[in-house]
Amino acid sequence: MTKTSSDQAREASVPTVDASENVRLPALQIDMSTSDPPSLSKWRIWPWAVALLVAVVLVAAIYLQPWSNAPVSVEAERVELAPATRVLAVNGRIAAQHTVDIRALVAGTLRDLPLAEGDSVQQGDLLARVDAASQQAILRQAVAGLDAALVAEARAQDALNRAEALGPNIARTERDAAERTLLTAAQEVARATAQVDQAQVQLDKHLLRAPMAGTVLGLTVEPGQTIDTSTVLMTVANLDQLIVVTNVDEAYAMQIKAGQSAVLQLSGEASTHLGKVSFVSQQVDADTGGLAVELSFDSPIRAPVGLTVSTNIVIDERQDAITAPRAAIDGEAVFVVTDGIATRRPVTVIDWPAGRLIVTDGLEPGDVLVLDAAAVTDGQAVRVLVP
Repeated sequence: MTKTSSDQAREASVPTVDASENVRLPALQIDMSTSDPPSLSKWRIWPWAVALLVAVVLVAAIYLQPWSNAPVSVEAERVELAPATRVLAVNGRIAAQHTVDIRALVAGTLRDLPLAEGDSVQQGDLLARVDAASQQAILRQAVAGLDAALVAEARAQDALNRAEALGPNIARTERDAAERTLLTAAQEVARATAQVDQAQVQLDKHLLRAPMAGTVLGLTVEPGQTIDTSTVLMTVANLDQLIVVTNVDEAYAMQIKAGQSAVLQLSGEASTHLGKVSFVSQQVDADTGGLAVELSFDSPIRAPVGLTVSTNIVIDERQDAITAPRAAIDGEAVFVVTDGIATRRPVTVIDWPAGRLIVTDGLEPGDVLVLDAAAVTDGQAVRVLVP
């Protein structure tokens, strides 16, 4: 092959090496402090690649939401007509229908208290005695005044009798004077008699007697104690006629009426008693917003006054009614299932403090009602689970 001039020039510039000569070639140097081995760099890239892949998958899942079209399992019930009772549950306390607080009619020192709490009394029995020493002195003084007036009246009567006996032998003026003296004496007797009566009445006020037959409750005083007319000494109650007293919130005041039936359960008893509303106050307490209500028992009972009673007042009873759990009602609507789809339907209910509410419009027997309205949305596919 013919070499060109350029090839000859390159050959001339490259030095030749004799294989027999010991020639040292320059060593290849790698700085390990400034660069990683190729295999280590590859392993550090892998975690970032995996994290990026997971993020892409999550974003795609959130955007596409493949689960949104899957049916949601919900509990439901089939609507049926059944008896329904609307009940107002309140707590009350046992009280005596006839109760009287005994107060002294005069101030003073309590001397005698012959009774103890729980004792039975009859009308007119002595309950307590207030010290009456000063009033007894006033009575004696009044009696003395009456005696003096009676003596003066007798003298005036004798004088008039003598004047009348003398007839024409005495001046007419003297006879008239004797009549006036007798009249004045009689008026004084009447005044003194009134003072005696008044003193006796005041003395009688120092004796406290039972106004009715009953049992002594709440004895709050001791002999020797100073009392006044505002001090409640004791309470007398007729325990043969017990009632239940309670207060109903004014929100339900228009629903309570005399004669409504009730179920009463005394604290500590498993059995119940039947009763009815016997009294409904016509005035709501402005401070508490409560309406006073009394209930009577159909059959007499024996129980301590003040005992707590769980009271269920029957407000409304219906033989054929549609009811729905409170959790199934979303505002003024419910969800019914038709062909696997939850559909929101407006309803009318009677709002009442109870677990199930009476539905007056919007549901028909046979409808499949979702029991938890918060678990579905309108138009959502559902799979019904029978509870």
